[in-house]
Amino acid sequence: MARSPARPARPAARLGQLRIIGGQWRSRRLNFPEAPGLRPTPDRVRETLFNWLAPYVEGARVLDPFAGSGALLLEALSRGAAGTLAVEFDPAAAAALRDNLALLRAEGAEVRQGDALQRLQQDAATPFDLAFLDPPFHKELLAPACALLESRGWLAADAWIYTESESAPSTLGLPGNWRLHREKHTGQVHYALWQRQRP
Repeated sequence: MARSPARPARPAARLGQLRIIGGQWRSRRLNFPEAPGLRPTPDRVRETLFNWLAPYVEGARVLDPFAGSGALLLEALSRGAAGTLAVEFDPAAAAALRDNLALLRAEGAEVRQGDALQRLQQDAATPFDLAFLDPPFHKELLAPACALLESRGWLAADAWIYTESESAPSTLGLPGNWRLHREKHTGQVHYALWQRQRP
């Protein structure tokens, strides 16, 4: 009796690794699947950002609509954020983030798999104190995401917003009531922290 040919083995997913820099999970290393457009915020940039945010993270509600590896979200939770909502388009990345949150026994963290802009088009049930916006580059996602955050009630009155972009912050065309607080760039990445002002 002839045997059917064996199916070729499915290649194992390539894994990246991130390190949590500060807080209760300091120095913990976590794996995430590599995927097109997924580029975790580098350690040095995260360290700078959370130095800027140091007085504002503990107890904050945090939104991360382009979560990717979850590096920013995990860092915020490690430093005392009270609750988080992550949205990630890639199913494997979303599943890995859920697994990492379970591994850390993180409380108050929710992960939704899906399209960030579709999610942001819905009215927010509760506004967030801090939002991380680091979408894939060259996809024209940042400006519409910012407009939706502002128009759909996702942000608290004095919320902080972090952006990563391939262009300088002054060229992004973000909402006029966002005040640029700090900015830097490293290589081709521009990153900035904004504070929302009451319209």
